[in-house]
Amino acid sequence: MRFISSLLKFKFKAVPAVLAALIISVFQTPIHAQDDDVISVDSSLVILNATIRDENGAPRFGLKQSQFEILEDGKKQNIAFFETAEAPFAAVILIDTSGSMEERVSLARSATIKFLDGIRVEDNVAVYNFDSKVSLVQDFSNLRDLTFRAFDLKAGGSTVLNDAIFEAAKLLEKRPEKRRAIVVLSDGADTKSGHSAEKALNEALGINAMIYTVDMSALSMGGNQRMQNQGVLKKLASRSGGIFVKTPGGAELREAFENIVKELGVQYTLGYYPTNDKKDGKWREIELNVADKKLDVRTRKGYNAPKN
Repeated sequence: MRFISSLLKFKFKAVPAVLAALIISVFQTPIHAQDDDVISVDSSLVILNATIRDENGAPRFGLKQSQFEILEDGKKQNIAFFETAEAPFAAVILIDTSGSMEERVSLARSATIKFLDGIRVEDNVAVYNFDSKVSLVQDFSNLRDLTFRAFDLKAGGSTVLNDAIFEAAKLLEKRPEKRRAIVVLSDGADTKSGHSAEKALNEALGINAMIYTVDMSALSMGGNQRMQNQGVLKKLASRSGGIFVKTPGGAELREAFENIVKELGVQYTLGYYPTNDKKDGKWREIELNVADKKLDVRTRKGYNAPKN
């Protein structure tokens, strides 16, 4: 196959392994391998990155390609590439500091510190806050300490959640790491964004970013409003292959962030060439199955096909 031939020819070592599900640009896109060789990959290749867990929630390793099945719009696809690997990741943490977060900013800051505690020397994380605008708190680095700016954050103003996700995706697009994540600490109540939630989500999907959302809504928030806001956060996580964390307490929040950092380690990476080669811009539903039905499989739900 074209892709496998490229792997052999250029001594490609590994495809980075924590992408929710990569739909490479309509144009041919160079991928930088771990040995800095450049490989041109056919733009029709679809790459899925999946987290597989057992009944106890522990990561399941050691599965073979023959144990996986990919369906696109219900039709079985031939697996052209299969890999597991470890690689550095880049992440943007978005802290909601709008007026509705007055009671929760300190908890969000503590969660950010916990996330940074778990990163490796090869990982890079940036921190931004958002209210009526999106602002830099700490640029990309592998430091485990938060800058003093993070301790001056105060709640106030409107909420541009969608704009924050959109801008985070733009930032990650410029990063050399191919494993990318957006971590959102918010109550989910967008009130002022110029971008829709769908636009923000598609931007993140387009640059291969998994979105992890943490519901920071105060217990005093009304039930209906809270459910609606949680629905937004759940959709962002589910569609991108990330995780939604319900309103956390201290211990629960620490555990959730430990699991997220661990997950940004090793995943299964599979690639296929869709049998439907129409460039109609329509949504294509993806289903990834494993032979052992007791295992939990999490990956991107689909993608928008390129459009001529």
